[in-house]
Amino acid sequence: MARSVLGGLAIGIAVMFTLFTLMLVAPSNESGSVVASLVAALIVSVPLGGIPGTLLGLLVGSIRRSNQRVLLPPPPPPPQPRPLYVPATPADQWSKVVARCEESVRRVLAVVDTVPESPAKEWMSRIAAQFEAELDDVRGIARLARAMGAVEENHPASQRLFAAARDFAAFEAEVGRVALKMFDRPELDRARTDLEFLEQQLPSLGA
Repeated sequence: MARSVLGGLAIGIAVMFTLFTLMLVAPSNESGSVVASLVAALIVSVPLGGIPGTLLGLLVGSIRRSNQRVLLPPPPPPPQPRPLYVPATPADQWSKVVARCEESVRRVLAVVDTVPESPAKEWMSRIAAQFEAELDDVRGIARLARAMGAVEENHPASQRLFAAARDFAAFEAEVGRVALKMFDRPELDRARTDLEFLEQQLPSLGA
C-alpha cells in the first residue's frame, strides 16, 4: 500500500511539473526566467499533482491488496494432536470376570482408607497393596483363557479364573469385617489377630 501511494505521489508531481514546465519555460529564452519558471512549476506541481497522484496510489494499492487476498490460498489448519492409542480389550466373559476382581480391589482400598490412622492401619494398607498386586495374575489368566479359547466353564483356565473371582469377593468381605472392628478399636494389640488372619486369607494366584 505505501509503495503505491508514494508511486502515485511521484507520478502526479512529475506529470504536473512536466506540463507546467512546457507552459512556462517555452515562451521565455532568458536564463533567469527559465529558473524562475522551473521553481514556479515545481511549487505548483506539488499540490496539483501530488494530491491526485496520492489518491490514485491509494486506489491502486487497495485493488492490489484485495487481489492478493483473493489469490492467496487459505492458511492450512493447525495440526491436530494424535489420539493416544488405547488397545481395545475384547468384551468377552473373561473381561467381565477381570472387571469383578478389579472392583473388589477398588472397594478394599476404599475400605482401608476409612480406618483411623494407626500402626494397625499401616499393616492393613500393606495387605491391601499385596491384594492389588494379585490383579496382574488375574489378567494373565484371562489372557491365557482367551488365547486357549476356553469358552466352557469346566475348562481348567475357566475354573481357575472363576475361582479367583470368588477368592477376591471373599477377601473383600473379610476386609470389611476387620475394618469394622478396627473402626472403634484401631489399636495394634487388639487388631493383631484379625490382621494376621486377614494376611493368611490373601488370594495367591501365582503360588
